[in-house]
Amino acid sequence: YGSLYLAEISMKVIGVDIDGEAIRYAKQHYCGPDNLNFVQSDGTHAAFADCQFDVLCSFETIEHVPDAHLFLREVKRLLSPDGVFIVSTPVVPRSVLRPSNPYHYQEWNPSDFNRLLCDYFNNVELFGQFRRETSAARWIKRLDVLKLRARLLPFWVTRGEAQLLGARAMADLEMEDIFIMRGDLRRASEIVAVASDENYRN
Repeated sequence: YGSLYLAEISMKVIGVDIDGEAIRYAKQHYCGPDNLNFVQSDGTHAAFADCQFDVLCSFETIEHVPDAHLFLREVKRLLSPDGVFIVSTPVVPRSVLRPSNPYHYQEWNPSDFNRLLCDYFNNVELFGQFRRETSAARWIKRLDVLKLRARLLPFWVTRGEAQLLGARAMADLEMEDIFIMRGDLRRASEIVAVASDENYRN
């Protein structure tokens, strides 16, 4: 669905996923505009020409890739010389190679993620992605340090709790519930980086 949003303001958008089922679903549900297409491909060995893209967006993908450096080298190959890379990943207090999330290979704190991107781009700017929350919802989240609510409670309970606290459960979020801004990234849920350069560092 993100590709469909991008297609509203772009000349051409190609949505890519390694999973064939995800691509089939996207083609059935989101492939309306003529300027939008979906392709199954591996982000570390993509089936596209060098310098083919002016902008590459990768939202919460890089932590799922076994080799982040291989992924970023492929991003550099695909981007035009003045291209822009927009990437997001979850925020963690300390970078870790074996996260508790079994689907993640690595997670970064903001300074380490910035350092990683600076190995490939001259210009890196970090932003935080935040959810709109009431003070009561933030207070409950702070108490649940181990995130037991999400692990132990059924979804209908957490959804009801969110509504009582004046917030939305993650599955119910809408565009206006999310905002991206500079500031204290430790309080953000995700890091959003905008990276570019004219002189690729080898």
